[in-house]
Amino acid sequence: MDELNWEEEQAAEVLTDRYGIDVETIGQVPMGTDTVNWRVLTHDGQRLYVKEYPLTAELEAARAAWDMSEFCRAARLPVPRVWPDRDGNLLSLADGSAWAVVDEAPGTVATSAMTVARAEHIGMVLGRMHRVLAAYPLPRLRQQTRWRTGSIEDALAKCDTVLDAAYRQQHENLGALRSQIAQRREDLHAHAGRLRSALPEDLVEQALHADFTRTNQLVLADVVTAVIDFRAARALPAWELGRAACDPRTIASSEPWADCILAMVAAYRSENPTLPVADVLASARIALLYMLFSFYGATTVEYDLPEEAEADLQRHWSERQTSIRRLIDSLADLEDALATETARPGGLS
Repeated sequence: MDELNWEEEQAAEVLTDRYGIDVETIGQVPMGTDTVNWRVLTHDGQRLYVKEYPLTAELEAARAAWDMSEFCRAARLPVPRVWPDRDGNLLSLADGSAWAVVDEAPGTVATSAMTVARAEHIGMVLGRMHRVLAAYPLPRLRQQTRWRTGSIEDALAKCDTVLDAAYRQQHENLGALRSQIAQRREDLHAHAGRLRSALPEDLVEQALHADFTRTNQLVLADVVTAVIDFRAARALPAWELGRAACDPRTIASSEPWADCILAMVAAYRSENPTLPVADVLASARIALLYMLFSFYGATTVEYDLPEEAEADLQRHWSERQTSIRRLIDSLADLEDALATETARPGGLS
């Protein structure tokens, strides 16, 4: 190994002691928020990705996430292998931290809007994953459902809280944010109750990845090569399908965004035909409600992110704002198209 700094040397020693890994090179990845992340090249040429958790983290949730990851990999989904330590643990306690080691998968996080072909492949992978996870025990962690059950008044109050925080933080685009929050307040008033009233009363709940978004999918061209960063929560498949299909970057920047949604849902149904049609038809509406009740990224200082990650989060907030407006304007036509395809022989059903 080349000369290492103290942190790199400490991490390399843990990997040797707990995993028997002979480290050739090791370097920190600067994008981690809750974890310290490392890229490792072993002496025999293997490329690994290592997550180091503080012992203050929710380690039971982390263990559950890695266990679900391995469950899906065993079902031949594109999920990187998790290395067990010398004692067979997927999460290893050593040197004041918890450690997880996975194979580094090919591909990168897509920074562009989906193509229809990529949407189809994502839909196939997600459909297979939901079908596989239907047999997985329900996790203790439960995904929040503010979009379905939260008070609209609380969401309106959150608008004021966000603006107050922006004033205190001296938000650099305060005028634009003030306009966006005014639009969000208007949309919550005008649409939230109406959108909720048309949701099915009984939506399927099961174990899910629970963070199956663009940033947790590695792709090469239009093929998903790896699904990473499982959250492992009990949640609604319709919510996760809608959230994936209604990708804000695609809706905000791609002309055929509605075609991408239809293609993903059709591919999903081909792999997971047992999800009730009512849940499938509600997926775009659920995605819209989820966006309406989320204020993540409106302000960013509190997350103490690296500059690149902070800029990406700010962009995500703006793309969500655009997506909300486009979905509100097009939802009736989109749901009609989904219903039409579902009713056709060989369509979405």
